[in-house]
Amino acid sequence: MTSRRHLPPFWLMALGLVAVAVNLRTAMASVPPVVQTIGADLGLSNAALGALTTLPVLCMGVFAPVAQRVAARIGAAGAIEVSVLCVAAGLALRLGGGHVWLLYAATFVAGVGIAIGGTLLPGLVKELFPPQRAGLVTGLYMLAMMGGAGAASALSVPLQERLGSWEASLGSWSVLGVLGALAWIPVWRGHTRHRAANPMVVAPARLPWGHVTAWLVAAYLAVQSVEFYSSLAWIAPTYRARGWDPTHAGYLLSAFTAAQLVSGLLAPALTDRVHDRRVLLVASSVLGLLGQAGLWLAPGGAPWAWATVLGLGQGAAFALGLVLMVDYAATPAASARLAGMAFLFSYGLASLGPAAMGAVRDATGGFDAVWMSLTLLMAAQLAVAFALRPSLRKIS
Repeated sequence: MTSRRHLPPFWLMALGLVAVAVNLRTAMASVPPVVQTIGADLGLSNAALGALTTLPVLCMGVFAPVAQRVAARIGAAGAIEVSVLCVAAGLALRLGGGHVWLLYAATFVAGVGIAIGGTLLPGLVKELFPPQRAGLVTGLYMLAMMGGAGAASALSVPLQERLGSWEASLGSWSVLGVLGALAWIPVWRGHTRHRAANPMVVAPARLPWGHVTAWLVAAYLAVQSVEFYSSLAWIAPTYRARGWDPTHAGYLLSAFTAAQLVSGLLAPALTDRVHDRRVLLVASSVLGLLGQAGLWLAPGGAPWAWATVLGLGQGAAFALGLVLMVDYAATPAASARLAGMAFLFSYGLASLGPAAMGAVRDATGGFDAVWMSLTLLMAAQLAVAFALRPSLRKIS
């Protein structure tokens, strides 16, 4: 057992984790409430606007394996410091988003940062925190991430009105990135001292492509991510198209993300009591199915209920996906390799979701086909959830 005396106190590490995690969704969640204004100003199609949410997700897939190489050179905690600085820089560059090329370049830079941080954090949770607190810490991670998304979706329109432009609204979220970088410095320094005092044998950096368990985890995350990022991108525009004003459409998206705060904190905590993860995985998928079906079949009936139920399902589903990357890995290094493979595959596919749904909307002239497609896709998430048995062989 390695010594923990070189690490910062638990509360300080948890604070740094929260400060970083809150930045991992703001780049995406801040766009949908103002997306129609962006499209009108820049003359972009719905598919092109969907790409503003798609691009960070694509980066999360493509650059997930790169995170391992960066971590091997400067340490995992140092790589996370670089990642949150990339997010801050990318969001700040959105101040010049009136130029189409700069808007997409800024989104790309932020996406690279999100990819590195999101890939390495699960492994660091396994390494830095006691095993009996893994569920609590994962819940805090989810709470921060979804809290950042909820704040971004709720405040984007008010910030636009207060600051005078959508560019300033999107760029203002870089402040959170700067705060995250500052809060992570003690964790970075403590982790460096910890690794120096407890040298570890570096495991091969190869991703577990030949491992059946890794493919099941990747498949689960792929379907869940398509569902989540497509919903994130198109809930607010769906109700803008139904005549809602931008502020209330943004609040509806916030209800979706706020519900994830509850289920994202609760679901990992329940894993300490529920050994067979399928119980929680299936329950979260059923909630997601009900929310998607409501948005498809009765969008005007109870939109706040549908958004909330969908958020409860998606928040729990994603949080449980993070737990799976710890459950099915024998070591922190294996967890990071599993995350690299799972994110490369799942986010590579998920990146197609928002833009594809935008193309469906362009082709059909409405959003009914979008929500029908996402409802039918939920059947695949349920099928994979049933396959994730506790007895699956771990990645080593």
